[in-house]
Amino acid sequence: MRNVAIIEAPSVLGLRPTGVEDLPSALLGAGLAEALGARTAGRVEPPPYHPKRDAVTGVLNPDGIAAYSAALADAVGGVLDGGRFPLVLGGDCSVLLGNLLALRRRDRHGLLFLDGHTDFYQPEAEPAGEVASMELALATGRGPRVLADLEGRGPLVRDEDVVALGFRDAEESAASGMQPLPDALHAMELDTVRALGAAEAARRAVGLLNGGGAGAGYWVHLDVDVLDDALMPAVDYRQPDGLSWQELETILRTALASGAAVGLDVAIFNPRLDPDGTLTRRLADCLAGAFGGED
Repeated sequence: MRNVAIIEAPSVLGLRPTGVEDLPSALLGAGLAEALGARTAGRVEPPPYHPKRDAVTGVLNPDGIAAYSAALADAVGGVLDGGRFPLVLGGDCSVLLGNLLALRRRDRHGLLFLDGHTDFYQPEAEPAGEVASMELALATGRGPRVLADLEGRGPLVRDEDVVALGFRDAEESAASGMQPLPDALHAMELDTVRALGAAEAARRAVGLLNGGGAGAGYWVHLDVDVLDDALMPAVDYRQPDGLSWQELETILRTALASGAAVGLDVAIFNPRLDPDGTLTRRLADCLAGAFGGED
């Protein structure tokens, strides 16, 4: 088990304050730190939330997200400098930008993107201007400069250094006018994962990440809506189907066991939609199991 340090990142600047901000306290309350033998490495508080879409960029809270990304990058960088493995508990998916900024300050890294959605929207196609639906596009340098070129370091990750695995929104996103994923980005949608099997899909993803030019390792992003909606209904944007708990744990275990993973974030779980705590405990168990080694 890795030397894990947990950072709380309860930002919903890229979404709405509906309960996702409670994710860190819920998982910690379920005993995640104890299960991992992890230390806590602080909490990065977000600036005030503004519900009005920015007139220039077309997104919510662009300046707040930029400032938060820098602060979160500082926290992640501190954990990395201390020789520990950062586990960042979001928040919405916009926290990915701060995590990748921490890595971009150092070297070229890859990204394993586990999400039920591809989150590649451009502002004009995203109905509410939510960065939580755009973070992969922004991380690869597409979108308003204030977020797509953080600290003048954009893109934070190159197309060819990304594997998007487990998504199932291709039809919906195309109908909404989302820009297509670039050809260089490695896309493994849910049907592909099912055809290969979770273990083989994960091994192939790790092989792509380790075999590319991002020799410094890769970050793992987990949006819990990659799980089957019947198993994980405590998310704000629901869609049918998804991974089983065992499939997700297998993928995470394989990704973390390779030795090249340098950090992990967890986003989008909404504890307010889990009143008895059953899903919170199951998610904590899955994460703890993922650090146990490859299947």
